[in-house]
Amino acid sequence: MLNPQITRQVFQIALPMTLASLSVPLLGLVDTGILGHLSSDNFLAAVAAGSSVITLLFWLFAFLRMGSTGLTARAWGANDGRRCKELLFQSLLLALLLGLGLIIFRTPIVSLVLHLISPSAEVMPLATEYCLIRIFAAPATFMTYCTIGWLLGLQQARTTLAVMLIVNLANIVLDFLFIIGFDWNSRGAALASLTAEYLGVFTALALVSIKLRTLDHNWQWRQLGKWHQYREFFTVNRHLFVRTALLLFTMTFFTAQGARQGDAVLAANAILMQLLLLVAFTQDGFAHAAEALTGQAIGARQTERFLQLCYNSTFWGFVIALVATALYWLLPHAIVSLFTSLPAVTSAALVYWPWLVALPLVGLICFMADGVFIGSGKTHAMQQTMIAAVLVVFLPVWFFARPMGNHGLWLAYLSFLASRSVLMGWLFYRYTRRHQWIAHKT
Repeated sequence: MLNPQITRQVFQIALPMTLASLSVPLLGLVDTGILGHLSSDNFLAAVAAGSSVITLLFWLFAFLRMGSTGLTARAWGANDGRRCKELLFQSLLLALLLGLGLIIFRTPIVSLVLHLISPSAEVMPLATEYCLIRIFAAPATFMTYCTIGWLLGLQQARTTLAVMLIVNLANIVLDFLFIIGFDWNSRGAALASLTAEYLGVFTALALVSIKLRTLDHNWQWRQLGKWHQYREFFTVNRHLFVRTALLLFTMTFFTAQGARQGDAVLAANAILMQLLLLVAFTQDGFAHAAEALTGQAIGARQTERFLQLCYNSTFWGFVIALVATALYWLLPHAIVSLFTSLPAVTSAALVYWPWLVALPLVGLICFMADGVFIGSGKTHAMQQTMIAAVLVVFLPVWFFARPMGNHGLWLAYLSFLASRSVLMGWLFYRYTRRHQWIAHKT
């Protein structure tokens, strides 16, 4: 299971992708730190509300990254350079069209989502301004998703890391310049992110152009007009879109239900969820390695290597989950004190802390299986398990556990992760026993 050569290949992708994933929350911390020291807390509240809207809208299209990785990895494994090129240009074209569509309908979309969040009357105009600036980054963000997914599919993890670091570091530098230097407040935060996203996509396209020179040149631009060749691309991305939309619904619903139980519970839930996401971000590196490497193995029709990669990446995901569980179990007071000194929030976080201790191990299989199922092309199975986990498990458990208050909400979320892990683990066993990983693409 832990073949040294395979372990080395997994770590060559996992370590850069883990660093890239961890750079994302770092940016949020810098934003919060700068805006939190301005003369008014309205600016911080505006960026908090506005960035929630933009994150929700943009992450609905994260399937562009995941779909590109799995499809490209399988084409790469099959030594089909022409298909690798075709997938890149197909995804970039779709990303550009989706980004422009979001810009065209920006006003009603932003207004609708912001009113669902309902910031205060003082914050609403600032949050609206923030969103209407940042949404112009949609084409750049979506095209960056595609290039990152494509590069990862070709196992270019260091190049992917470079793109993400450039975006996030540029954003941090521009935050200081626009917010503090030019005194543009929340508007400056939006312009910093917008500028960084376009810098990132231009960098990504430049790096991609270098890789394109090494691939099969037997491809012409008119291939993009052959719509029948988009069938696999659209099928995979449709499955991933539904899966991502349901995941975002679950997270948004969880936050909204916590908010109804008071500010202290809302803040405590946010701290616990951030700590869970920290584990997930760390495991993401190995899930990304599984996407790229298992996809290549499927493309090359190497079933034994595929299974070795699955076990290897999951083993290291288990190690991360075990370390996180031990730390969360042994050091609750010390960890909570890093996030808050407010007595009410501290007390609430410690009351619900046992749920956090259990979650990393409960969610291990579904976190790691996501990478395997994307790489192998089992996206329809991902969609179906997510539908079942949300509609058959999460919502019913939450409904019947409402008398338990916030404990019931956490029970519903733990059941959601557990059901995904059980379903995806069972499907992995079934596909393996029936030798179906290569026989069926979706």
